[in-house]
Amino acid sequence: SSSRSRIRTAGHVTRTMRVILLLTALAVAVCAVASRPVPSGTQDTDGDVTYMPTVLWHGMGDTCCFPFSMGHIKRLIEKDLPGIYVYSIMVGNNIIEDEINGFIGNVNKQVEQVAAKLAADPNLVNGFNAVGFSQGSQFLRAYVERFNSPPVNNLVTLGGQHQGVFGIPKCPADSSKFCEASRRLLDLGAYLPRVQNASVQAQYWQDPWNEDEYREMNHFLPDINNDGSYNDLYKQNMLKLSNFGMLKFDNDTMVQPVESEWFGFYAPGQDQVILPLEQTQLYLNDTIGLQKLDTAGRLQKLSVVGDHLQISNEEFTELVVPYLNVTTS
Repeated sequence: SSSRSRIRTAGHVTRTMRVILLLTALAVAVCAVASRPVPSGTQDTDGDVTYMPTVLWHGMGDTCCFPFSMGHIKRLIEKDLPGIYVYSIMVGNNIIEDEINGFIGNVNKQVEQVAAKLAADPNLVNGFNAVGFSQGSQFLRAYVERFNSPPVNNLVTLGGQHQGVFGIPKCPADSSKFCEASRRLLDLGAYLPRVQNASVQAQYWQDPWNEDEYREMNHFLPDINNDGSYNDLYKQNMLKLSNFGMLKFDNDTMVQPVESEWFGFYAPGQDQVILPLEQTQLYLNDTIGLQKLDTAGRLQKLSVVGDHLQISNEEFTELVVPYLNVTTS
């Protein structure tokens, strides 16, 4: 069937709690409309081919192991690449913690925890290809930049918020005064320390009107984009990728601006004009190596016509699986 399958990837104290509850409520709303969607290789059933393993990081509201979301993706990859080892990341000790951690927690600590799990898996010791879904995209990129041991060969992101978000899901600020006012309201608390430590989504909220505050107070996204401070390790690790494929959903109503899925974002000091990747300071200054990857033909922009994480089996096989079809013998 060519019908689309959905993947859900999905005083001060009072003020802080209101912001946290609002951000969490918005995150839950997203999930209500989006579905949940030894050697370093494993031999196929005929023993002729050994594929490099694949690692998946799910999106908000999903878990590593739901059979109708990441489980479906795992089976699809295994069908296309028989015998491949597929590891689906669990953040926490069980699927309940995994789902909660998609909304609440410190992302820096979560990435560190995942890095330890990947390093402990003997099947991944020689490296792997990685696929991130929605917010799992930038979390996997953070792993590449900060750890990358074992190393990632090809990185593919689906609907990632690489430059963050500035908007409410299903509420287009460019055509609704209410939605514009709502995202401005979120700015009143998104960068409060308590909110930054509690709301996962706040840790990739970028306000183009207040970039100094964003760089100073957001403790995740500016760091992995080398925005404000610079860590050369991040760039060097990104340049170790064989390929970086970024898949954008053309009709995405969850991610504002949708161009963030290709590293585009609002021009500084306003929220109407959107700069494509090639016009951003991140690209022009090559702070994380995207320009160099692009020049070498190792950065690819992919797209499908659909809403957030709406991708058919056929499209996934055509666009994503080739990045995973890497043999080691």
